[in-house]
Amino acid sequence: MFERPVIDTTKCDGCGLCVSVCSQGALVIVAGVVCYEATADCPWCGECETVCPQGAISCPFEITFGED
Repeated sequence: MFERPVIDTTKCDGCGLCVSVCSQGALVIVAGVVCYEATADCPWCGECETVCPQGAISCPFEITFGED
């Protein structure tokens, strides 16, 4: 199971950019703020975090690269 995006609803202004780039339909706007759709699968592509002008979406883990 994949991690879901962490959403800071106090920063979200409901612009919907993240919803428009989510290829899985995992994000929806409810009552003026973005919410994660519990029935959706999120492979964490990071597009929603990238486009959010308010910084309201973040990755719940750190991606690191090790040496072979």
